[in-house]
Amino acid sequence: MTISFAEILLYMGALAILFLTPGPVWVALLARAVSGGFHAAWPLALGVVVGDIIWPLLAIFGVSLLIELYADFMTLLRYGGAVILVWMGVRTIRNASKPVVEDDRLSASGIWAGFSAGLLVIMGNPKAILFYMGILPNFFDFDTISTPDIVMICVVSGLVPFAGNVVLSLSVDRIRRFLSSADAVRRTNVISGSALVVVGAAIAVL
Repeated sequence: MTISFAEILLYMGALAILFLTPGPVWVALLARAVSGGFHAAWPLALGVVVGDIIWPLLAIFGVSLLIELYADFMTLLRYGGAVILVWMGVRTIRNASKPVVEDDRLSASGIWAGFSAGLLVIMGNPKAILFYMGILPNFFDFDTISTPDIVMICVVSGLVPFAGNVVLSLSVDRIRRFLSSADAVRRTNVISGSALVVVGAAIAVL
């Protein structure tokens, strides 16, 4: 592999920050876990994994093609990714007090219903789209990555959020009590948003 262990760790940290920011996947998992427990939530988590593997593949091959066509694309992407992260962080902080609400349409019973809901949620998640298409290329050199590198990126992209989603599903009762507190939601969003701003600024400066 051409990518280093340090690069993988940094990428895993970014994935963890992305997971910790409440969004559509949290809503979907909570809706299914509340209605049917872990048995109803794990198929959705698997659907999210598939999406989390598809997005980096689309980013790697799509961005690589653009790099071949436009020599300065990576420079633009670097600063674009930094701006996106800072924007996401500021937006998260500004909406820190808004509660995470449940959507009954995500709680339909059945393994296939859960799996398809997870795939649809992650493929249509604005955070995922911005992260994988605008920010992922800043972590790795797409000019030099090999097939094992791509496999590693996809595995990490799937496993880190999956681990978080499983823990969230298993701990749904405690999470529900936590999210019922407006102050707790605000603190979580402020911390996550601030972290996104710091990472975005670091990408622009380094």
